[in-house]
Amino acid sequence: MLEKFEAGIVLSGAEVKALRAKRVNLQDSYCRFIKGELFLMHAHIAHLETANKHFAPDTRTPRKLLLHKKELEKLYVKVHKEGLTIVPLMLYFNERNLAKASIAIAKGKKLHDKRADLKEKTLEREASQAIKNRSY
Repeated sequence: MLEKFEAGIVLSGAEVKALRAKRVNLQDSYCRFIKGELFLMHAHIAHLETANKHFAPDTRTPRKLLLHKKELEKLYVKVHKEGLTIVPLMLYFNERNLAKASIAIAKGKKLHDKRADLKEKTLEREASQAIKNRSY
């Protein structure tokens, strides 16, 4: 993570209730620029059973992130010129009870880094299995 930002997020009423109930999954989610605006893509905000059944928004719909214009320009340059990625870290409520998203600029791993991590994980797993299977 190179740099962190705090962004407002546009949510419907049912989505705010789900966020308060901690029914959010940010796994496999990312941020993308669409027509000069930043959106949170593939974040899963579950629909609550107690919310209005007739208005059930899609759980993975893109959600707009609210940032200052200078911050948006800075992020746009980092993503399109330098090839970095914007990832969401968490969704939370600040002290004024406004829904916020913590996002960060991240640099992806190179192929050789991924191979080294896979090798390290495999060695750790084999070592732990050997210790479990050892009989006295």
